[in-house]
Amino acid sequence: MPAKKPRRRGRLIVIALVVLLMAGLGYGAYWSVSTVRASFPQVSGEIAIDGLSAPVSVERDANGIPQLYGETSEDLFRAQGYVHAQDRFWEMDVRRHMTAGRLSEMFGEDQVETDAFLRTLGWHRVAQEEFDNELSDETKDFLVAYSEGVNAYLAEHSVEEISVEYAALDLVNDYRPEEWQPVDSVAWLKAMAWDLRGNMEDEIDRAFLTERLTPEQVEELYPDYPYDRNRPIVTENGGENGDIYPVDALPDDAAGAADGVSTQLSSLAETLDEMPALLGPSGSGIGSNSWVVHGDYTTTGAPLLANDPHLAPSLPGVWYQMGLHCVEVSAECPYDVSGFTFSGMPGVIIGHNQDIAWGLTNLGADVTDLRLEKLDHGNYLRDGEQVAYDTRKEEIRVAGGETREITVRSTVNGPIVSDRHEELEALGGSAPVDAGAPDRGSGYAISLNWTALEPTNTMDAVFGLNTATDWDDFRAAAQDFAVPSQNLVYADTEGNIGYQAPGLIPIRGAGDGRYPSPGWDSSYDWVDYIAPEELPWEFNPERGYIVTANQSVIAPAEYRYHLTDDWSYGTRSQRIEDLIQATIEDGGKISMGDMQAIQLDNSNEMAKVLVPYLLEIEISDPYVRDAQELLVGWDFSQDADSPGAAYYNAVWRNLLQLSIGNKLPKELRVEDQCLWVSPADDSEPLEDLDGGERLIEECGERSPENAQPDGGDRWFEVVRNLLEDPESDWWSTPATSQAAGAENRDELLARAMRDARYELTAKLGKDIDTWNWGRLHRLMLNNQTLGTEGPGPVQWLLNRGPWNLAGGADAVDASGWNAAGGYDITWVPSMRMIISLDAFDDSLWINLTGASGHAYHDNYTDQTDLWSRGEYLNWPSSPEAVMERSTNTLTLTPSGTSSGE
Repeated sequence: MPAKKPRRRGRLIVIALVVLLMAGLGYGAYWSVSTVRASFPQVSGEIAIDGLSAPVSVERDANGIPQLYGETSEDLFRAQGYVHAQDRFWEMDVRRHMTAGRLSEMFGEDQVETDAFLRTLGWHRVAQEEFDNELSDETKDFLVAYSEGVNAYLAEHSVEEISVEYAALDLVNDYRPEEWQPVDSVAWLKAMAWDLRGNMEDEIDRAFLTERLTPEQVEELYPDYPYDRNRPIVTENGGENGDIYPVDALPDDAAGAADGVSTQLSSLAETLDEMPALLGPSGSGIGSNSWVVHGDYTTTGAPLLANDPHLAPSLPGVWYQMGLHCVEVSAECPYDVSGFTFSGMPGVIIGHNQDIAWGLTNLGADVTDLRLEKLDHGNYLRDGEQVAYDTRKEEIRVAGGETREITVRSTVNGPIVSDRHEELEALGGSAPVDAGAPDRGSGYAISLNWTALEPTNTMDAVFGLNTATDWDDFRAAAQDFAVPSQNLVYADTEGNIGYQAPGLIPIRGAGDGRYPSPGWDSSYDWVDYIAPEELPWEFNPERGYIVTANQSVIAPAEYRYHLTDDWSYGTRSQRIEDLIQATIEDGGKISMGDMQAIQLDNSNEMAKVLVPYLLEIEISDPYVRDAQELLVGWDFSQDADSPGAAYYNAVWRNLLQLSIGNKLPKELRVEDQCLWVSPADDSEPLEDLDGGERLIEECGERSPENAQPDGGDRWFEVVRNLLEDPESDWWSTPATSQAAGAENRDELLARAMRDARYELTAKLGKDIDTWNWGRLHRLMLNNQTLGTEGPGPVQWLLNRGPWNLAGGADAVDASGWNAAGGYDITWVPSMRMIISLDAFDDSLWINLTGASGHAYHDNYTDQTDLWSRGEYLNWPSSPEAVMERSTNTLTLTPSGTSSGE
């Protein structure tokens, strides 16, 4: 059996028990209410910090959202570092230890494997190269100023005053946070890039599937993008002549040259599954919605822009709302920007200044390739020659344990990631490769080619976007946005709207990146990157709006470069477009209220296709027929109180499991979910069962949030196609002791409805009148460390929830869930914003949690109830609107001028 997923439980449970004991003592010798409140930020009065040239005013509203006013850019970013640290330093510290592969220094030996993998990738090393060699002097100055602000906060607070978690950690560990370094901010971009890295999981999954399915069956599970039904982002090319993307500019791609290249990647997949994905689980859920409507079609006469990134729910939330304002905007101090920031990074990531607004969604370009490597006594095979691979030593310090040393090996293709698991030495042992491949010996190693391991100047783009005043400035800033590759939507106060696809996106020689490719053959190498000026863009398209929701960027027939085949399939994007078009075609105009309604739309577009088939099935069992009748007249909305949504989604989950999930290899199924199956080959031990059939027991290996089929819109497309073939082999499923088998579509649909009825009876009760979607579809917000691994009472103290939510996977209101793993929510709109270019003070925003990272603070989750109900906060940006909402004023002064705290 494969090794189980390692846990941080040992040391974290000790820390968590300390928290529990201290909380239970209440007013004990060490722990008291005053200890809890010691970490709460000072939000009024004056504080002197080193390095400021003039006072900076921090205006906070009742939700703790700060707006900063300073005389110089450096003062603003120094103050931003200080304020971020006030509210979120524990989160910042955990993040930087993760990006540097140093979690073991905080949490002990259970994190060594994760650290070893991260050291192998070398995020921190690449970030240091970027800071040293790629970033502009101005960007470096801002990063230094931000770090000085963080360190000013650390210098004046004891460990216990920084965060409750440190107070607990201090009792079991002598850990002390180090000073913040500029590279700590740059490295966070690598975490963003990792969680938004594109199709690596699809590449691995396809390789797994070839071991049990035919090539034709694999392709059925990865259907073509439906360009005839779901519009890509760019349909009106942005060049002067309407066509800057000639399709005959490149020679024919050698796609398919790596067909059949597959390997037993289970150990690598387990390692990836164990990675602390700070932004969310991999797969179709990671994405976002954004759209912008031209003023010709809005009630304000100016553009409206919306954005809601879909990321993993976490506590505190990944975003931090903030404004950065120069008291007098000038060439020397050009910042007057407000929006969503990352604690630990200077600048605003998504938002608006006083001239433009912008939003981001994941483009999803294929920027990773797994390369099979033939290693031999210190060498790797490359074009018929033996080449010495590179090595470096890494020391991993372990809290409460001995320092570990690892060796990182690299080829010209990238770091060898298959070294980082106890079973990976056998990796590739059964890979079916093309003729001419080297003798497999004990198997192939695997290296990772990834754009984020190339030093770039992406951090420059953040400041460029913050100060852009028009379309040309915006596009110039976007050219620096190398990783992660994002869809950028744009609007300005002059009435223009636009779209730009930025990113470092490779041009491949042979192959198309769909399967692991032979590293010994240089013809599969990346030959170049797409030039920034040749990436797709649009400006003021005639249709009057632009929608991005992780769908295809542009039809392949209209573009000469290959971006990826693994798009989201356009369900969300087309629904948004349909709602916009419905208003425009009726002669109406889009209002702020319409933008909110679209953002909160929870229609299940697959249900519109599937339910008519379900209602045609004749159900003889009245117990099941009662449930089937919940679908009669259901309007396909997934409201939290909807019994129809509850039953439909249960049917969908069971349908996928019966038709597809039970036929997938163990590496894709939920961990510990065991099935008796025919062996993939004759090398596995067989067991005779009743009837003489020779089967083996295989247990799943994926975590519930990453298993397949996840039920997202790729599976919408798979099932949509299968519905047209009622005799497809996919519809067959064996009988069990509880239910009859199925041989065709209608029999399997009947079985899925039956199984869903019994499943929901167990979960929600016999009375279908009491069923509702929200009771199944729950959101828990978990503290990022102790809240996930600590004992139940500690999780109760630090975590919040549950919330019963509307929405669903690939609804516009994308409160996603993994159909293979259950109904609990795995990704959410991590924030929502709607920006009015007519009057910025009329804009709206809401965060998933709150400004504070302190578990007992009033602003810890004060926005969550509003967010869960689909409500928003007013978003002030002018000085007058900010002051009207301000409830606390803190003045940060240069050292030597403060009157004291």
